[in-house]
Amino acid sequence: MDDQNKNLILATVLSAVVILVWFFLFPPEQQAPTVAEVPTADGIVDPATGAITPPVAPGDAGVVPAPAEAREAALTTAARVEIDTPRLTGSVSLAGGRIDDLSLKDYRETLDDDSPIVTLLSPAGAPNAYYALHGWVPGGTLASDAVPGATTVWSAPADAVLTPETPLELTWDNGAGLTFRKVISIDANYMFTVAQSVDNTTGEAVRLAPYGLIARQGEPETVNFFILHEGVVARSDGELLEIDYDDMVDLDPVAAEGGRVQITEVAEDGWIGFTDKYWMAALIPSAGVPFSEVVKYVDRADRYQTETRLPYRTVEAGQTHVSESRLFAGAKEWEQLRAYQNDEGIAGFVDSIDWGWFYFLTKPIFAALHWLNAQIGNMGIAIIVLTLGIKAILLPLAYKSYVSMARMKELQPEMEKLKEKAGEDRQKLQQGMMELYKKNKVNPAAGCLPILLQIPIFFSLYKVIFVTLELRHAPFFGPFQDLSAPDPTSIFNLFGAFPWPAPEAGTILALVFIGILPILLGVSMWLQQKLNPAPTDPTQAMIFAWLPWVFMFMLGGFASGLVVYWIANNTITFIQQYSIMRSHGSKPDLFGNIKGGFKKKPAAANDTKAPKSGPKK
Repeated sequence: MDDQNKNLILATVLSAVVILVWFFLFPPEQQAPTVAEVPTADGIVDPATGAITPPVAPGDAGVVPAPAEAREAALTTAARVEIDTPRLTGSVSLAGGRIDDLSLKDYRETLDDDSPIVTLLSPAGAPNAYYALHGWVPGGTLASDAVPGATTVWSAPADAVLTPETPLELTWDNGAGLTFRKVISIDANYMFTVAQSVDNTTGEAVRLAPYGLIARQGEPETVNFFILHEGVVARSDGELLEIDYDDMVDLDPVAAEGGRVQITEVAEDGWIGFTDKYWMAALIPSAGVPFSEVVKYVDRADRYQTETRLPYRTVEAGQTHVSESRLFAGAKEWEQLRAYQNDEGIAGFVDSIDWGWFYFLTKPIFAALHWLNAQIGNMGIAIIVLTLGIKAILLPLAYKSYVSMARMKELQPEMEKLKEKAGEDRQKLQQGMMELYKKNKVNPAAGCLPILLQIPIFFSLYKVIFVTLELRHAPFFGPFQDLSAPDPTSIFNLFGAFPWPAPEAGTILALVFIGILPILLGVSMWLQQKLNPAPTDPTQAMIFAWLPWVFMFMLGGFASGLVVYWIANNTITFIQQYSIMRSHGSKPDLFGNIKGGFKKKPAAANDTKAPKSGPKK
């Protein structure tokens, strides 16, 4: 290895250490959302068309009080109809007919038994308000107050409860010949169906357009990690769109819309909404109906909004028009999303999970992991079995690599002679080594291919463990009850032997006082390294000797499921390499390589210089 390679390795290791320490000492600063009043008008008139953009409820922004108290207070500002399904609980507000109170029964905030269940949607006036609204935009000469607005109070049966068996029907009469109905139904999981209808008894034709919107008040708290997308997720005629919250703020301002807007016309099928790491709310118009997907940021209100705007319809006198669309609000469970995609025709819905650039690897890796977990019943063991499968697939390449390494070891004495003969002439040394490789039919690059293939597999598995809901709170054994979280054990309390708690994750102490899994990772890397001879250059030898322990501390804060994979991968690689090298006559010296390299064989009988015999005694 020449000086450039030495410097590259040293610079890489030092840079990684510096970045890691900087991240913990100076975490990225989170900006607080600005607070502004929300316009109380039902909508903004478009001077070009005479139409109004979909309205929003007043009171979405303001001084934010204590979250629990504010949310409870916001829930009492309007009459409500309860939502009760096997997997959801919440309520529908009769003010606007908004779906704005929703919690997930199957998921808790933490592993504690008394931890509250996850809250997804919250009403206007609560901190981080997050709700869905469906309504109508008037067209032509129809006045804005002739259609239900964001604060219109709808009528519902006195004993109404929204369940999978009992839909909720809301009605509103404008007093001028138009009667609006909104029938909300829900399945046993996370899909709402909203059927809006208008009966025209005015004696003349009216023109109006249905819409749906999802609004979020202020930028929500995010994981803010570069490999994860959080923000707008949409699909339009086969193309996936992802927009971060900070990019919404930079959209082009459109005065007629009252904010910054991006509009995409959809011809056949699509959906749009907001995605968090594990949860999502998305609007899904009926397939085959053209509509506009709207991404919108309202500066004055610090409100993020996605909309589906359907074409204007003319409803003749005495006629009824019905518009049906769906709303997904729940957990991004792969199996359930795939069922909605395959069985209910929501194209590309499973892609709402952030599979990343290596989607061609992350998707099959997750599918295999999900199947193994279903068969085994333990996600940690499923990860180990998956690792075995990956190593089995790569075994032919690994075999060639380890055979090449064994042959390279056999050529080391001749390489040393070339080095001594060439001296400081590096060009002469390189030419001599190439001739030596060609003569003995050895490819020095053969050992790199398995490593190169492992890199995208490693990042793909990391992506799977980090972003998929199925790894959240997935137990392994003992203290490892969440494979998506870092190792909870610590040297600080001797892995639970002492009564004091381990350092909090993300702190400097947690980085130093690592747990059992990172230590096993370092040991497995160290043993794997021992199968190879140490570099002859002292500086290189020192760098390579430290690498396992540097990685041990660097990966200590990674998801424990990923560390389990890496330990399993190192262990299987060690067994494979040791067995293959032994089968080709090499005898790796596990504990002497850094100091003395491989054990030397006795001199062969045909050596030109036989060892001199000492005087006989």
